Amino acid sequence: MTTAMDLSNALAGAVERAAGSLFAVHGRPRLPSTGVHWRAGLIVTASHTVEPDREVTLTAPDGRTLAAQVVGRDPGLDIAVLRAEVTGVPAADIHDDGDLRIGHLVLALGAGPRASAGIVSALDLRGGRQREPDAMLAVDLTLYPGFSGGPLVDVLGHVVGITTSGASRHLQCAVRAAAVTRLTDHVVRAGRIPRAYLGVGTQPVVLPNDLRERLGLTQRTAVIVVNVTSDSPAAAAGLVMGDVIVSIAGHAIAEPGDLVAVLQPDRVGNTVTTSILRGGEPRQIQVTVGERPSRG
Repeated sequence: MTTAMDLSNALAGAVERAAGSLFAVHGRPRLPSTGVHWRAGLIVTASHTVEPDREVTLTAPDGRTLAAQVVGRDPGLDIAVLRAEVTGVPAADIHDDGDLRIGHLVLALGAGPRASAGIVSALDLRGGRQREPDAMLAVDLTLYPGFSGGPLVDVLGHVVGITTSGASRHLQCAVRAAAVTRLTDHVVRAGRIPRAYLGVGTQPVVLPNDLRERLGLTQRTAVIVVNVTSDSPAAAAGLVMGDVIVSIAGHAIAEPGDLVAVLQPDRVGNTVTTSILRGGEPRQIQVTVGERPSRG
């Protein structure tokens, strides 16, 4: 009985420690989401809960209302970073998520606070839209309405990730703390999260078995270039319609979503080796990854 009570008290204490860094994020009609004060003046939430061109406000734990500005997004990870003049709300206790193991007990929190308990069920989630390896994990718990963008915490109240219901249709997900910190680092350095850009439109294509055998390819599909934007990195590198992209920087490209996994913000400005098929013959071209132009 003492052990059960100790665990119960530990969970309650974890909620109390983490809840002081939470905001309600009003970035869409009706239902607010949750945001975490990640570092001084920067609040992290789920990107799908903050509508473009909408005025965003925050409700602090003590009920104060603050104006916020979206300073960066990563749609692939469903993360948005907000900036606000924050006083009296401590930054969250961010923990190295490398210690997480399948089966570890975790809590998802929503502004209020509200809490849901469960376990880590997978450490590397890549289903559906592809993402960078080891950026997301799956959790076996309930994400109630409004929980998206809130913290995933361990039994000590350390924040080990950001939960989101927008990253998978079938699984409850969390973006690992290390991936979120990399995004906030971009905002600190450059004031934004750069979005990597090639300037191509693609569609999946099946690779014939004889071609795969001849070239020693293990993947069954790749992507075919259906359009190339003028003055884009792809155009500058010589990519043309009909080219089949097989891999970029050593990462297999089996479907258009795999481009998201490879084209992370850190790749902007870097030159990557791109393996293609042109007329059924393999070629390698060097593409310098650009930054996606802003709209308007």
